[in-house]
Amino acid sequence: LNVYPEEVVVSYLAMQLRKPVKWTEKRTENFTTTIHGRDQVNYVDVAVNNDGTITGIRAKILADLGASYQLLTPLIPTLTNLMIVGCYKIPNVQIELVGVLTNKMATDAYRGAGRPEATYIIERMVDLAAAAVGMDAKDIRFKNFPQPTEFPLEIPTGIIYDSGNYQESFNKALGIVDYDGLRAQQAQLRDQGRYLGIGISTYAEICGMGPSIAMPAGGWESSTVRIEPTGKITVLTGVSPHGQGQETTFAQMIADEFGVDIDDVIVIHGDTGRQPYGIGTFGSRATAVGGTAMVIAAGQVKEKMAKFAAHLMEANPDDLVFGDGQIFVEGSPDQSIDFAAIALEAHVAKNLPPDTTPGLEATHFFEPSNFTYPFGAHIAVVEVDADTGEIDIQRYVCVDDIGNIINPLVVAGQVHGGIAQGLGQALYEGAVYDDSGQLLTGSFMDYAVPKITQVPHFETDHTVTPSPVNPMGVKGVGEAGTIGSTPCMVNAVVDALSPFGVKDIEMPLTPNRVWQAIQDAKG
Repeated sequence: LNVYPEEVVVSYLAMQLRKPVKWTEKRTENFTTTIHGRDQVNYVDVAVNNDGTITGIRAKILADLGASYQLLTPLIPTLTNLMIVGCYKIPNVQIELVGVLTNKMATDAYRGAGRPEATYIIERMVDLAAAAVGMDAKDIRFKNFPQPTEFPLEIPTGIIYDSGNYQESFNKALGIVDYDGLRAQQAQLRDQGRYLGIGISTYAEICGMGPSIAMPAGGWESSTVRIEPTGKITVLTGVSPHGQGQETTFAQMIADEFGVDIDDVIVIHGDTGRQPYGIGTFGSRATAVGGTAMVIAAGQVKEKMAKFAAHLMEANPDDLVFGDGQIFVEGSPDQSIDFAAIALEAHVAKNLPPDTTPGLEATHFFEPSNFTYPFGAHIAVVEVDADTGEIDIQRYVCVDDIGNIINPLVVAGQVHGGIAQGLGQALYEGAVYDDSGQLLTGSFMDYAVPKITQVPHFETDHTVTPSPVNPMGVKGVGEAGTIGSTPCMVNAVVDALSPFGVKDIEMPLTPNRVWQAIQDAKG
């Protein structure tokens, strides 16, 4: 999202010199001069009845914005405000948001962008509320979930959740992990002086960043779909995937729409000389918004192509089916014509249907009516060594609901990467400055990220609650794993140490911090 001065200078020099210009930054330069994320201090109160009903939340959020603004610096903490109630029906909300300018590097959008902070606040507070009224962490969540029939659901922060069934995803996660069996095992291990912890995080997030009225610079997206004379299909999209996999999923969607091989579809993005206009890839919006623009454009092209085929076949366009590289009359596969032949005929234009122009191309701008709101449930099982503070992650289960799934493998990759990133924040990562503003963690010698041996096997599953905001029913998945995982891990460790009276530990949960929390609780 952000543009740094060096990128502008390099581009300018390349144009002036008419030669490629390469700039390579050092790792320390990257650490010190590119944006950071998540820097908040939160003071939170929750009102809860004896039966576990949460009636209100009050928060004062101190958001470190750094020394200067990058693209979205002051906007990111406002997303924490919007999503602070998470999955719960909490009727009363009061938030004071204070942006603080410091001598650090600016904060800005980092995977999740304000929503992981909101989920961390509410999920930690729900666990504390459960302990205060003597309820199980599972039961207090079920107590405060809205019912599926209550959606669309307006929440006190002013947004409207599109669809949800929080009970289904949570029940599925509890069943996979055998929650009741784990609680019995936990009690047995405690009798042996071992400390098993079960952490829960149920999250809802805002993504499919869309309605222009709610966005800084537009929330629409556009796409062009063109069928070439050869029958190959070219898709031009205004979104720009950089690891989200839309080159695959967009091609898959178009191939399904026209009944052709996926290798016959080319997805082009990132070329400002060729692309339609676009807003960009962020906030898990590329498929929910950009994909919708593409699907609608494809539908317009398909409708026109059906007219050409019907004219040549002397059939009704409404009776035609696209499949296996053919266009045929429904129920009569022998009455068919080759897809590529129709594409060529549309461009040769010797035999046009009445009131039809040559070519097969359409561009569509899609403006969504609302954001989309994925949700899910994460459960972590850890064992903590009380003598050393070491944390052993024994299981990690997550059940996400991102609406309809286009490509399960792509979704799994996004979820796995997101969880690993969230675990890194919870257990290892942190930008540390000294009192004079000097960054002390300016290389990977000092800034710890999880190694492959420190990341557990992820047991992933899903439920499907389609979104009514777009015709595909998709919601978005790019940030889900990061949002649910961080409070899940902290809740697990705190649960393990509850016999000592430990109620909270500041992230990252390094062995030293965990050991010190035990010592402090012992007095």
